[in-house]
Amino acid sequence: MLQDLSRARLAGAWCAALLVIGAFSVTAGADITISSIELWLVTCLVPPAVMLIAWRGAPPRTVAEVLYAVNSSSKEA
Repeated sequence: MLQDLSRARLAGAWCAALLVIGAFSVTAGADITISSIELWLVTCLVPPAVMLIAWRGAPPRTVAEVLYAVNSSSKEA
């Protein structure tokens, strides 16, 4: 299930979840101040940004995998 999850979808889900939590807190009567808006922006934007920067694609192939691929293709021909 988690193998089909992309970085962009995970970042979008994070932001959507925080927006829903923020909407519930406003409807519950939480005060909206400049400091709370700054906190929500940092909470919403920093983790996905770090995740998008730090999360890499597939790891590079090892030397053993490259050598095995070369040997397998030469034996088949």
